[in-house]
Amino acid sequence: MHAEVPGPAAADALIDAAAAALATGSSDLLRQVVGFAPVGLALLDTELRWQYANAAFTRTTGLQPADLIGKPVAATPFAAALRTLHRVLDDGRPRELVTEGPAHPGATPASPGLRTRYQRLEIGGRVAGVIAAVLDIAEPQKQQQHDLEQANARLAILDAAAEQIGTTLDIDTTCAELADFAVRRLAELVTVDLLPPDAPARGSTSGGGTHSGLPRLRRTGLARTPEVRLRTDGLALPGESVRYREGSAVARSLETGRPVVANLLSEDELSRTAMDHRTLEAYRAAGIDSVLVVPLAARGHVIGAMVLARARGSSPGFTDDEVVLIEDLAGRAAISIDNARRYARSQGIALELQRALLAEPGNPHPNLELASRYLPSGTSSVVGGDWYETVRLPFGRTLLVMGDVMGHGVEAAVDMSNYRSMLRYVAAMDLPPHRILRQLDALISEDESARPATCLLALADPARSRWTLSSAGHLPPALIAPDRPTELIDVPTGPPLGTGLGGYEQGTRELLPGQVLLLYTDGLVERRDEDIDVSLARLAALRPPTAGDLDGLLDAVLHGLTPHAAEDDIALLAARVRPR
Repeated sequence: MHAEVPGPAAADALIDAAAAALATGSSDLLRQVVGFAPVGLALLDTELRWQYANAAFTRTTGLQPADLIGKPVAATPFAAALRTLHRVLDDGRPRELVTEGPAHPGATPASPGLRTRYQRLEIGGRVAGVIAAVLDIAEPQKQQQHDLEQANARLAILDAAAEQIGTTLDIDTTCAELADFAVRRLAELVTVDLLPPDAPARGSTSGGGTHSGLPRLRRTGLARTPEVRLRTDGLALPGESVRYREGSAVARSLETGRPVVANLLSEDELSRTAMDHRTLEAYRAAGIDSVLVVPLAARGHVIGAMVLARARGSSPGFTDDEVVLIEDLAGRAAISIDNARRYARSQGIALELQRALLAEPGNPHPNLELASRYLPSGTSSVVGGDWYETVRLPFGRTLLVMGDVMGHGVEAAVDMSNYRSMLRYVAAMDLPPHRILRQLDALISEDESARPATCLLALADPARSRWTLSSAGHLPPALIAPDRPTELIDVPTGPPLGTGLGGYEQGTRELLPGQVLLLYTDGLVERRDEDIDVSLARLAALRPPTAGDLDGLLDAVLHGLTPHAAEDDIALLAARVRPR
């Protein structure tokens, strides 16, 4: 039977005992404590040459004393530990490393998964070398069990991440979810920074970025444990821009498209790794000594970086298994972020199209004063098909139009533009409002891909002091007069445009000086889980000022009806006859 391999605590006790033995200079004590210890122990001098290895060390590593004693580390299967050993000698901080295999052809392979701890040996205040202690031997069966447990744990974390990250199509929300998730499981401090959407493509996960100079990034996520938060007030907050210096860990990761791992950093190494002065000061204050930078890459391009940091004493650094896990997490989150960015870009195009088309409605006759307003939804970047128009007709008449294409996005905005063009074409025939709706309905229904739309027409005829109104499924206009309650006009209503059903009629109303006719889309009044009659009653209860310019009246209407975050787009068009 194999003797049970002691854990790290037992190994630490043996290392301390060995140091005490060397300090006394007693070779007998050294033989008793080290030579027969059940854990593998070996000694290296300050030149990093092997000076001693006990029987347990040679047995567990599969090496003979002749393979080690008197040889430099670089010439043995432990060559991969050379950099770590130099750091242990320099700063005196213990480190652990897993041996992957032989260092050169002909060397006897060390056991796979051999975990070794290195600690500086000091005798009488003088650095005498390094002690190496074998902490664990991963036998094949044990290694398989370990790998299975790691895979199950990784899948559990990624499943939880899929539920908690990317719950919306909002970029900042997704990045905040990523940072919060990572700080609860993987680090004490996590930041997420994104490159500008128009930045040149950086390196990809297949490697090889060659661009020089980093643009400013935008911080989109920041999460910290309570202890670290108290010490890192100087960090850039979400919404602020950050610029990383060349050579920093983030700069290297963005250029290569690969993770950068920096464990158990010395003060000088931390200075070289930190991204900027503010970050360095925050790291120092929080005692950060291990940093992992993972690029956020989606569809072959790096779009940003996630930085995870751990405080001194919280862990021995980021392991290879953790790096693989965090790469998977970052890759999945990057797809969600990129989807949100693409969605926001498409909605931005629709919004610009909407605003450009609605910026200047047609010129009315001088006898009519107009004011208009368009407000996109405050709760999302979804743009609808709200639109308005005015058409100048003979004999001092002006046709006012308010429409709402069903649906959202670029397609709705494009349909809105088409309907607006068709309206101008049909209105030029100088037909009465209800016949204009009939013609529009017939034209739109011929296109199977066209979306239905509601529409309200109001023909202003100041010479006859008359409004003529007709509706295709649209909400009633409001008539606002001095010293009178706001009135919702009962307009004959037919089906929405594009159904091909027709059946539109019209009604008339007296046009009086000082009156304001207000046309609007449903975003002004409709509220989720509220009956439409209640919503319209709220509009009828308003008493906006009719004196002064119409922009002031629109401001009063919006202030009185619009919540802090409107649930849908809002379009308004107000008209008033100018006094003669």
